Amino acid sequence: FSFGSGRSSTPPRMVRFLQLTKPFLSILPEVAQPTQKIQFREKLLWTVITLFLFLVCCQIPLYGIKATDVDPFYWMRVVMASNRGTLMELGISPIVTSSLVMQLLAGSKIIQVDQSSKEDRNLFNGAQKLFGMLITVGQGTAYVLSGMYGDPRELGITNGFLIILQLMFAGIIVIILDELLQKGYGLGSGISLFIATNICENIVWKSLSPTTVNSGRGVEFEGAIIALFHLLITRTDKVRALREAFYRSNLPNVTNLLATVAVFLVVVFFQGFRVELPVRSQQVHGQQGTYPIKLFYTSNIPIILQTAMVSNLYFMSQVVYRRYGEYPFVSLFGQWESMGAQGQSVPVGGLAYYLSPPTSLWSVVQDPIHGFIYIAFVLTTCAVFSKTWIEVSGTSAKDVAKELREKKMYLPGHRDTSLLHHLNRYIPTAAALGGLCIGVLSVTADFMGAIGSGTGILLAVSTINQYIEIFNKETRKEFGADWF
Repeated sequence: FSFGSGRSSTPPRMVRFLQLTKPFLSILPEVAQPTQKIQFREKLLWTVITLFLFLVCCQIPLYGIKATDVDPFYWMRVVMASNRGTLMELGISPIVTSSLVMQLLAGSKIIQVDQSSKEDRNLFNGAQKLFGMLITVGQGTAYVLSGMYGDPRELGITNGFLIILQLMFAGIIVIILDELLQKGYGLGSGISLFIATNICENIVWKSLSPTTVNSGRGVEFEGAIIALFHLLITRTDKVRALREAFYRSNLPNVTNLLATVAVFLVVVFFQGFRVELPVRSQQVHGQQGTYPIKLFYTSNIPIILQTAMVSNLYFMSQVVYRRYGEYPFVSLFGQWESMGAQGQSVPVGGLAYYLSPPTSLWSVVQDPIHGFIYIAFVLTTCAVFSKTWIEVSGTSAKDVAKELREKKMYLPGHRDTSLLHHLNRYIPTAAALGGLCIGVLSVTADFMGAIGSGTGILLAVSTINQYIEIFNKETRKEFGADWF
């Protein structure tokens, strides 16, 4: 999940900060740049291998943990591509968090990186990678000490150290797999691929799961579709069976599934919104094309950053509350209770509660203040992250104008001096409006009870759309025709 930063001058004081990572570059894991062009079939093969290795790691249990039914971080597992009690316990959380922090530091000029300098790029990427590994160790240590894998006194120092070591090893695997795709051996981004796979797997499982649950009304199937047919076959009152299949509250229901499909289609519809600016070449007479500015100009970046921020907030809140929950200040930060058969920790008070999504429209009616704060928070953060991201990642109007000038392209009917002004009419607006729309869709999906959460569906759809575009681009180059 590679992020870029804008080009700027590098004062000596700032360079010394980046130079601190230089001694670690030789020991940090790194994927070498390809020495020759990678063919599409080979890229596709490496992408499949990368996904296969990730899924294998999702099934390998951690050694040394004690069996426990408590899963305090269930709410972040789908979006953060993590799996309870396995090597992918932390998922992509450390690498996304390190990328978020480093980009914010670069964007605010606390760390300035000259992207024209190969040394600066290597140092920045090395610092991002090193910070991700430190976050992995920090989160792993917090997990062990907080009692997620059993009482730390029962685990012992050796088992605790082995658990942290396994999580660190898994974090390195995620970094390498993502870098493998990012450097051109595969297609797209490893992080986006892992998230989309985890979300789609969750939706399919909750739709077709054959697992049975006894909820007091008899044996029920977990999967919404299987439960629908099972209830229609086994119940004599078909109307009541349909009502239960569509509206049961303890397990996935058909209404949740229909809401998921509806949100999926709406996001696909909005993905097609774009403004295409005509451009012409100054060097080749008659050569012209278009520069597309999509409504979702920053793609799924705003919702990923917002999710990473909230996930880390929840993580810290739970760890502190488990240890020092009796202090009033800690309770203001977040109050948590274990609910359900799986011991899921749910925020019931404090800041964490108001930043968590209401479970349904009825929940909003019961606590409108919670609904209002959550909606305002999601919409504001998505819009701000989206608009800020274009400045940090080198996709602002200024960067696009510079790119067009370097390629000797111009907008017909506009002077070179007015190019930046014309792009400023579209790009910042598309970034802010797109982030706002993403927030609205995410909130709407949450209120409708969509499977996998609104955030998850947005990430899955945008990632699938990205891969369709990548496939079409690659096959157009190699075979002269679109894949889809």
